[in-house]
Amino acid sequence: MSKLPLLVIAAGGTGGHMFPAQALAEVMLARGWRVKLSTDARGARYTAAFPDAVEIEQIASATFSRGGPLAKVMVPFRIAGGTLSAAFRMLRDRPDVVIGFGGYPSIPALGAAWMLRLPRMIHEQNGVLGRVNEIFAPRVDCVACGTWPTTLPEGVEGVHVGNPVRGSVLERAGAGYIAPGDYPMDLLVMGGSQGARILSDVIPPAIAALPMDMLRNIRVSHQAREEDGTRVAEYYAENGINADVQPFFHDVPRRMSEAQLVISRSGASTIADLTVIGRPAILIPFPSAAGDHQAANAKGMVEAEAAVMIREDVANPENLTQIIHVILSDGPAATKMAISALKLGKPEAAETLADMITDLTTKEPAT
Repeated sequence: MSKLPLLVIAAGGTGGHMFPAQALAEVMLARGWRVKLSTDARGARYTAAFPDAVEIEQIASATFSRGGPLAKVMVPFRIAGGTLSAAFRMLRDRPDVVIGFGGYPSIPALGAAWMLRLPRMIHEQNGVLGRVNEIFAPRVDCVACGTWPTTLPEGVEGVHVGNPVRGSVLERAGAGYIAPGDYPMDLLVMGGSQGARILSDVIPPAIAALPMDMLRNIRVSHQAREEDGTRVAEYYAENGINADVQPFFHDVPRRMSEAQLVISRSGASTIADLTVIGRPAILIPFPSAAGDHQAANAKGMVEAEAAVMIREDVANPENLTQIIHVILSDGPAATKMAISALKLGKPEAAETLADMITDLTTKEPAT
């Protein structure tokens, strides 16, 4: 068995959990740690960009939000089985620290760490604790928060570290911003790791309604669900708009750094990327997010005048055309938004989190 210290990262479900987990894994490997990722089959879809040295362990888990009545009845049994499996693995190869990033796939590893009284912590990306992190917050040694302030259970204290961003984002940190003007301008449209139908419905006509002297300069990168991709691409083409429509962009940091404006959901990882790179944004929070956490995520950028937030129920093409036009027709104001976004960034978040993990190895674990 290797003598190197071992970190088990528990995460899954969406890119919002997996991207900061990847960022931390990169830092911990560079510090000489071994890293294992504990996730389920759904979370494993986001592991392609993880460093090869990260050992991926798929553990059985489940959520009450999917499946029929029988599937829901089986959820506790699947979680219990996954927790026991994780515990046996940890007995064979004992972790020095276990950290959870949220999502139901993180339950087995965190549950096993609690059973075995291993040093453990959680990182909450959003301004409102997710269901799993809310359960474990009183049962871990420390709670790291990506968004501040974060609503925490009574008696639980959090540490504001920011949301870790991947190395590919850090490479673009503070990239020079080219203000909008009478030359080619890039717009990046993203609906989160799962895509967003509303953005595919309202953004293309909002862009198409811009004045022709502005529209002729615009190039669009639009992330759309596979089922929406063809119609979105056809709409842009029919209106003479230069657009690249894909279900998932693997080079978001590059596209974001080249954009004059980003139109997006306000997931925690997206906010982190926007503030580390420094770009103005129009944010449309996902209204069904638990605890309305996407609106909470957007609050800091809006208050800093780095972004405009518009609720989904009023995010119609007419309103969006007006907002896009105002931002792209005022270069100095757009530059000020970009600078304000950059001031909110925490590019050191992964390093800070790594320091906290190292400190945990010298402390008595929580009961």
